[in-house]
Amino acid sequence: MNHALNQIEMMATEKETLTTVETAKKLGLLPEEFDKIKALLGRVPNFTELSIYSVMWSEHCSYKNSITWLKTLPKDGPHMLAKAGEENAGLVDIGGGLGCAFKIESHNHPSALEPYQGAATGVGGINRDIFTMGARPIAQLNSLRFGDLKLEKTKWLVKGVVKGIGDYGNAFGIPTVGGEVFFDECYNTNPLVNAMSAGIVKAGETVSATSYGAGNPVFIVGSSTGKDGIHGATFASADITKDSAKDLPAVQVGDPFQEKLLLEASLEVIQTGAVIGMQDMGAAGITCSTSEMSAKGKHGMIVWLDKVPTRQNEMKPFEILLSESQERMLIVVKKGQEKKVEKVFEKWDLNCVQIGEVTEGDRLKYYMHGELVADVPGDTLVLGGGAPIYEREYKEPASFKESKKFKIESVEEPKDLKAVAQFLFAHPNIASKRWVYNQYDSMVGTVNMSTNAPSDAAIVNIKGTNKAIALKIDCNARYVNADPETGAAIAVSEAARNITCSGGEPSAITNCLNFGNPYNPEVYWQFVGAIKGMSAACLKFRTPVTGGNVSFYNQSSFEGPVFPTPTIGMLGILEDKENRMTLGFKNEGDIIYMVGDSKNCIASSEYLYSFHGIKNSPAPYFDLDEEYAVHQAVKDIIQLKLILSAHDVSDGGLFIALAESAFVSALGFEVNSDKQVRKDAFLFGEAQGRVVVSARKEDEVKLVDELKKHGVKFSKLGFIKGKEMQVDGESLGSLRDARELYENTLEELLK
Repeated sequence: MNHALNQIEMMATEKETLTTVETAKKLGLLPEEFDKIKALLGRVPNFTELSIYSVMWSEHCSYKNSITWLKTLPKDGPHMLAKAGEENAGLVDIGGGLGCAFKIESHNHPSALEPYQGAATGVGGINRDIFTMGARPIAQLNSLRFGDLKLEKTKWLVKGVVKGIGDYGNAFGIPTVGGEVFFDECYNTNPLVNAMSAGIVKAGETVSATSYGAGNPVFIVGSSTGKDGIHGATFASADITKDSAKDLPAVQVGDPFQEKLLLEASLEVIQTGAVIGMQDMGAAGITCSTSEMSAKGKHGMIVWLDKVPTRQNEMKPFEILLSESQERMLIVVKKGQEKKVEKVFEKWDLNCVQIGEVTEGDRLKYYMHGELVADVPGDTLVLGGGAPIYEREYKEPASFKESKKFKIESVEEPKDLKAVAQFLFAHPNIASKRWVYNQYDSMVGTVNMSTNAPSDAAIVNIKGTNKAIALKIDCNARYVNADPETGAAIAVSEAARNITCSGGEPSAITNCLNFGNPYNPEVYWQFVGAIKGMSAACLKFRTPVTGGNVSFYNQSSFEGPVFPTPTIGMLGILEDKENRMTLGFKNEGDIIYMVGDSKNCIASSEYLYSFHGIKNSPAPYFDLDEEYAVHQAVKDIIQLKLILSAHDVSDGGLFIALAESAFVSALGFEVNSDKQVRKDAFLFGEAQGRVVVSARKEDEVKLVDELKKHGVKFSKLGFIKGKEMQVDGESLGSLRDARELYENTLEELLK
């Protein structure tokens, strides 16, 4: 038995310390929260009740330190079917009687301690959020952050996380269509593992996570309940310490084959018409699903814990309630239709056991062998009821003012630009992530249109229609660390830019907000700034926030917080698959243009940060209005068939964007630099709002005319030519050598 669970069991059996403030503190509750619980109940809670509040009022479940600011995010948009917080995942109308459910969540703390299962169960959990709504998952993405690759621990984490994602996702049978991997020493102890899933559902076939109708039976379906994951939500709501490894059994254990059965059974049972509501058992297990469904439906429940199928004998009430065992659902069924539901789950060889029933009022009453072990008002466990809401102090760190002092003139321009190019190709943040994505099945289900024709966003086919969806996951945490407001706005804008460059229309976002300890005023300042920047960009692009996840406490007691990392998962819609645009150059002799403007800026670029080792500089140049105008121009020239490729300028700058377009078909380029800016800034700066496009020579006049109509700045860079990468007549290397370095670096570093 693990150290933390052993301590909790000891507390549960020591009646004299059952309900003291000390017990509450050991369960992660504040003294004032313990007092509030006593006031809400009108008495001192017993240990099981205190355990219920400890998980439901944890940061992971209650968002008590973030909800005030989360409410300021834009939630309305032209395609919304379900607003943030209304359901398990966001739901967007994609036309033709179809909706797309999508969501992103973190599994950071579990992955820091046990990377394989931590990542695998993150994949399982996010997919359950999708099919619980009645949607069939069709695509997965992930955003991964790790520390210094020179460390053996980092290599162990990378290999474990990637294998966990690959093994679970591949066995589950849903393609992994995109993602990102980023390395920095700030993630040495606390990696970030954010998983995203998207699914399709027909209009009228969605199911809500609700409970109502007194007398309606409550079923638990899927896997049996074990001791894995107990107090996982509390574990995720605290800093990583040197003793965290003792909490290892807080990490859940997943079974993708069981999840596949649960997927098919869940979608089939919805078709019976017998289901009132359904919810995945994720964080806090039975506690969370019973309380949230009851609060939403404004009813209560009685639950008989001894009827729950368990893996271990003699499990205590709090263990059954708090277990986060995977592949389980709670279903509320229309009374009299129990046999329909049982028949479906029997067919799929899954547990289907009635463990309770819906009641009038708001009380959640949990029984064990006929004894009432907990009696709590359900709405006091959730936001909007009695769960605490805090407004934390925040203050600007001194480093922010210091970063503003950076001047490009203080950096000597390198004489050997080829050496800089080679350095960037071999940097793990720039180099191909082929070693990672080769472990994922990207083609299962035959919906992925991007594997053999790469584009800035993943394009996923909607079978039987002329539509496709575009999916992107994005965040440059270095920019957010430099300036949270600007950096978060860039994260939204870059995701939108990638969707646009792929031929799609940005529609909505989900987010995973990864930050350090919210009680640290400087960390909270980062959080507030990121919310403001995200809001501004989402309003501009009309991409409302459909939901997501806040993950605080991503820091260790001995290394401090990670970079603020508000990961953006964006959904876009292609009304016509014929407008799909890829990033690769197509023909020798085609012209290359840049839509957007060169800037004399190298701030927060990989070039400045890693090549020069200058860690503190402002966010790169960014103007939201200019960015938006560029997107509209690119959208039009794609629809007018005036270009053959489009690729955004991002990590590594213009030169890396050109090289990545060149690698696809082994077609080199000859370009000329903008003499108004420094050459290193032209090539390697990461000023925002720029897109590299290529076109046939005969379309040049029409292309220029269309760009002029939009009033955006643009410039002709040169031509697609040969097998070299030439700038101002100087070769910065052959495509073959550069591509070999680009594609093999990560694998070499992981040896």
